[in-house]
Amino acid sequence: MAADTTQGTGQPTQPGKKRPRWLKGLIIGGIIAVVLLVGGPFVYINFIESTPPAELSVDTQASGAGGGTTSGSVDGTWKITSGSQAGYRVKEVLFGQSTTAVGRTSDVTGQMIISGTTVPTAGFTADMTTVASDQSQRDNQFRGRIMETSKYPTASFTLTKPIDLGSVPGAGEKKTYQATGDLTLHGVTKSVTIPLTTQRSGAQILISGQIPVVFADYNINNPSFSEIKTEDNGIMEVGLVFTKA
Repeated sequence: MAADTTQGTGQPTQPGKKRPRWLKGLIIGGIIAVVLLVGGPFVYINFIESTPPAELSVDTQASGAGGGTTSGSVDGTWKITSGSQAGYRVKEVLFGQSTTAVGRTSDVTGQMIISGTTVPTAGFTADMTTVASDQSQRDNQFRGRIMETSKYPTASFTLTKPIDLGSVPGAGEKKTYQATGDLTLHGVTKSVTIPLTTQRSGAQILISGQIPVVFADYNINNPSFSEIKTEDNGIMEVGLVFTKA
């Protein structure tokens, strides 16, 4: 004979109070949301988004530079040629997951003059309207509210103090020099001093460098947007290939 579970109430008793189905669904939904919030950015950054390209350097430029044989004097005018790049590197954080945003353009022009062991004149101009990364949304922000490339389509650097080479580097030799000049970015010009690494490669001269940029110094809006957060500074990097004119 089955035990009486009504205890005189006419209603069956429950050994434990069960949660309503809607409450279970809410709890499960909350767990899924947390997993997506934390795990989603991790999966995106580590498995979906492409790995940021390596920093521009004379080594990376040499791999794409043309050949030729080093011969004769280096005196004269050297012009920027194909294989040159300029762009930015900015650290991004998406829900606690860190990555590096990189955008570049190959539309770079300029020249330098070498006279004996001195570089009295040098400079470059980069087309900011063609800077591109691996994300179209990021590029739209860059060309729009961040850099306003319709108003300020170029960035440039002009040497204001001659560079003393000491001695002309030999074939394949790397040297680092300090270059002082005016950097114009987003319509604002500032005097900067940057280290430049140089190397003679065949009939070409390779130059690379990184210029720290505090956004507020150039009236640039912080690149942060939506869930993506950045610091208040970034890097402008260049990798230049020169051939004698």
